[in-house]
Amino acid sequence: MDVVANKLNVESQAIAEEDLVREKRRKPILRPFLKTVAPWLGGLFLLAAAITIVDWALGWHLQVVARAPTVFAAVYVTNLIRYLVAAGGAFLLFYVLLRRTGWLTPIQKKLAETPDMRREIFYSIASLAIFAGVGVLVYLGKVAGILQFYYGGNPLGQFYFWFSVVAMILFHDAWFYWTHRLLHTKVLYSKVHRIHHLSHNPTPWAAFAFHPVEAFVQAIVLPIAAIFLPMHPLTVVFWMLYMTGMNVFGHLGFELFPSWFLRSRFSNWHNTGVHHNMHHRCVSSNYGLYFNLWDQWLGTNHPDYQAEFERVTAGCAESAIEEAD
Repeated sequence: MDVVANKLNVESQAIAEEDLVREKRRKPILRPFLKTVAPWLGGLFLLAAAITIVDWALGWHLQVVARAPTVFAAVYVTNLIRYLVAAGGAFLLFYVLLRRTGWLTPIQKKLAETPDMRREIFYSIASLAIFAGVGVLVYLGKVAGILQFYYGGNPLGQFYFWFSVVAMILFHDAWFYWTHRLLHTKVLYSKVHRIHHLSHNPTPWAAFAFHPVEAFVQAIVLPIAAIFLPMHPLTVVFWMLYMTGMNVFGHLGFELFPSWFLRSRFSNWHNTGVHHNMHHRCVSSNYGLYFNLWDQWLGTNHPDYQAEFERVTAGCAESAIEEAD
């Protein structure tokens, strides 16, 4: 276990040194937030205003334009509730209640501090506006007949419904892996994805803490899938529940799976909390979201992933990132 910790110490320190220095200076959160997020949200607002003005000036009075603000608001509020319930509930359970019992060992000994969580919340709430904007695109695509959604009946008793749920999850898993690899290219990492990696030991609040470009890349998967995969609204609900649960779990800071999980071929294909936590520390490995298949197939798992998982699930309190500090 000590060998694993030492190797992770060196790797984590080399990759995260610059970001850690910036974090220790504790610059105000609002300034970088406004520099990275405000231009994109402002652009989204100006685009919506321009479309509305053109519709009014030309006397089109299109229903889709009139309904867009309502759709945006409904999607934003729904996503905000989803975020607060999932991330807030996980934070309350693990960081406030269970943390005091000593039943669970954190993946990293030193948990995130309040400024880190405040930053995660700021960016997550901003990302919800991008998600809502994509929700408007989904509505427009449905009205135009480009996106395939079906209604009526009891979908829970239909084979195709469950097929579509599984297909959506598998498609999103592949989409996430490859777009995640793309976001780790030099330019996109420094300009976009680095914001998410400011959380070296993420909390559940980091679930949607993205740069607006990354938020768009991850949200656009739904309308892309709906072009060729007919979906019932409940398909989207089931997928979002699984997606949100796994996203919060990956940023939880605690491992929930048992020590034998990666030793079994019947379960080692599924990702763990340690998997994504290591990605935040070591950056250049462990890219998968739901499953460990792409990382296994392409050799992008961290070489010490299983050993680190064993360390955490054995109840070892030593943490690579803690020692690196």
